[in-house]
Amino acid sequence: MAGEYEARMSRVQTYIHDHPAGDLSLDHLADIAALSRFHFQRTYRLLTGETAAQAVRRIRMHRASVALIHSNAPLHEIARAVGYPNLASFSRVFSETFGTPPSAFRNSGTQPAPSVVKPNLTPKGTAMFPISIRIEPARHLAAIPHKGDYQLISRNFEKLFTTLAIRGQMQQTGAMIGIYLDDPESTATKDLRSLAAVEFPADADLAPPIERATLPAGRHAVLRFKGPYTGLPAGYSQLFREWLPQSNEEPGDSPAFELYLNNPRETPPEDLLTEICLPLK
Repeated sequence: MAGEYEARMSRVQTYIHDHPAGDLSLDHLADIAALSRFHFQRTYRLLTGETAAQAVRRIRMHRASVALIHSNAPLHEIARAVGYPNLASFSRVFSETFGTPPSAFRNSGTQPAPSVVKPNLTPKGTAMFPISIRIEPARHLAAIPHKGDYQLISRNFEKLFTTLAIRGQMQQTGAMIGIYLDDPESTATKDLRSLAAVEFPADADLAPPIERATLPAGRHAVLRFKGPYTGLPAGYSQLFREWLPQSNEEPGDSPAFELYLNNPRETPPEDLLTEICLPLK
């Protein structure tokens, strides 16, 4: 199965090289990899050492640098050929990449270096947490959406529980759950989307700012993490980079979520227990 994931990542990279001016949106690249859009960004980053967006930019700029040195094509044609219909945008990105504007780069005659990235990955096996596969039930949730830094989602959990308490609905709540829709290393912090949620009866009344949400039933890979929430990225790395390629499993088409097993207000950070639940096909 590891070879299959290698082939998927290679297929994405080949597609970017062959179609620098084509549709290189994350959704389309996820289709090329035959991976759920919910999990493509994190899987690609953890297996290759760079985000898909970084790969697109690196490959496009390399193609542009080669064209500048080895052709007489006008700048605007080169820009369009690598996916930048706006010359100003192309010039800005090129300057950020090479430290010099396209015209100056062409005049220098500098031979472009090969477009190769050496993955900056932490050694495998640096943290080992138990992983099991189990059937998770469908979950009905009361949730408050959060946009921005994942580290600030606690304010939405506080708002959620305070609102439910004031409404006399806390006795109806179950497990505390965080749903994180974007890979924090591949998405601008201001654009990160998440849900602060708690299990809640499907037939119970809810009103704004609280929304209903659901998580589908099915097979899940479940990693049990012990320690402060700031250490959770190591759990995701083990799950996606080490376990998944060797597992003969594929991620399902719904988001991963975190199940918080104890109360952070009453538990020392080193004793916090969190289950990272990855849906499987």
